[in-house]
Amino acid sequence: MRSTRFALIALLSLACGKQEKTPEPAAMAPAAPAFSLADAAGTWTYVAKNMAGDSVLVTAELTASADPAAWTILLPNRPVMPLTVTVSGDSLMTTVAEYESVLRKGVKVTTSGVLHMVDGKLVGTMVAHYSNVATADSVRNLMIEATRKP
Repeated sequence: MRSTRFALIALLSLACGKQEKTPEPAAMAPAAPAFSLADAAGTWTYVAKNMAGDSVLVTAELTASADPAAWTILLPNRPVMPLTVTVSGDSLMTTVAEYESVLRKGVKVTTSGVLHMVDGKLVGTMVAHYSNVATADSVRNLMIEATRKP
């Protein structure tokens, strides 16, 4: 009986003893800085490639401003078009209203993309939605890279 009592006291002592400190969670990586329209202001050479990145499909001129309503894109053989931009965190979301495709003659397209500032370039992806195509190729994904003009 006495040994049982000592065993119980020893067990309680261990249970009520000094608790191990729970390790701090690993520090989270710092968030990327917010995208700044002012930092992107200027003229850019805008290149759209296939997703493999081995073929340039379209080269355009992008004009950026601190004013989101002033962004434009100039595609080959097209008038200057407004580029709708919005910022969320480190991302710039872009859309262009329907226009005739540069890649598919006579086909209408709308585009939307997400860009990030990386090493002084705008890089990201774009999705082209072809409106008057009834086949599986009515959507095309593209890689985007824009380099600021001097």
